Amino acid sequence: MTSTDRSYAELHLHLGGAVLPRILYSYLQRRKVDKSNDEAHKLALSYLRKYPVYEKFERKLTKPCDTLTKYLEAHKVVEPLQRQEALAYFVYRLLRGAFTFENIAYLELRYNPYFRIPKGLSPNEARAQMEEIVQTVALAARAASKEFPIVFTQILCMDSRLDKATNQLILETAVEMPKEVCAIDLAGPDEAYRENEDCIVELYKLAKEKGLKTTGHCFETGDAYFPRILEFLDRIGHGIQIPLKYPKLLTQVAQRRQCLEVCPTTYFRTGTVKSYNELKPVFGHCFDMGVDIAICTDNSAFHGVRLPLEFERLLTHGVLDFRQMEKCREAAFRHAFRWPGQIDQRRSVI
Repeated sequence: MTSTDRSYAELHLHLGGAVLPRILYSYLQRRKVDKSNDEAHKLALSYLRKYPVYEKFERKLTKPCDTLTKYLEAHKVVEPLQRQEALAYFVYRLLRGAFTFENIAYLELRYNPYFRIPKGLSPNEARAQMEEIVQTVALAARAASKEFPIVFTQILCMDSRLDKATNQLILETAVEMPKEVCAIDLAGPDEAYRENEDCIVELYKLAKEKGLKTTGHCFETGDAYFPRILEFLDRIGHGIQIPLKYPKLLTQVAQRRQCLEVCPTTYFRTGTVKSYNELKPVFGHCFDMGVDIAICTDNSAFHGVRLPLEFERLLTHGVLDFRQMEKCREAAFRHAFRWPGQIDQRRSVI
């Protein structure tokens, strides 16, 4: 297998932000008339009372924010809908869109399984239900691959707002399911990172001891300075503040062969940057230091932006030229945790 089959590798895509608002709303409307699952039926009715028209629901998920913390609120709307009984419905449609409209050959889908199970469970019950979530996503992707042959794997997200014991349950779920899960991640607001940094470092140490691949949301906003976490990461989720504010760290990043997962549209939606000119130094400094960048979408459905358009916008705004664009496309395959094939260089003549 080579990446000639399809064109792009998506390394940073959240399940919560990967399903189009229209598909989510259609699901609610279906559940409104389908009473076979009483809990799902009641949940749909409650959402449709709050969002009686699609446009109000769409605005809630897609509006720009001025902080990362506010931006993350949209996930709280979506996560209760993505319970086990609904996952096959969403994963199929997610992969259909990725294959048809984005030319995706490889996809790492990340999410927090704990936010998709009922509250109030014992640790053993929570662990069992999270494993069922992971298995359901894997089976849905495997079934969809007959129509949409994308190499698919999962990344489980811990969260800076959760206590250490709960995050460790997520980590242990990843350890116990190596066929389905390729890595562990950490997400959440910067304030919670600061409050729980010692626990976060301990969790990443444990992940490496268990042989897990690691990525983590780090150095995304101007306040996200967490250098202690960097040494435990195989890839860096976002990381744009390293070249922008802490360029001396790039030497260590280059030595570790870490790749930045850069999601351009996200930084406009969180108020982190105001123009594409602010992203030019991110790519320029990284290229100068030999640090790879993979271009990603993060929450493509919230943004209304598919991966090829992220590349195109960087090109048309003068952030990248064609050769640099191809360099980033190849880097995503090279740093993929489970890409099984070769990386074609068919565009090297550009």
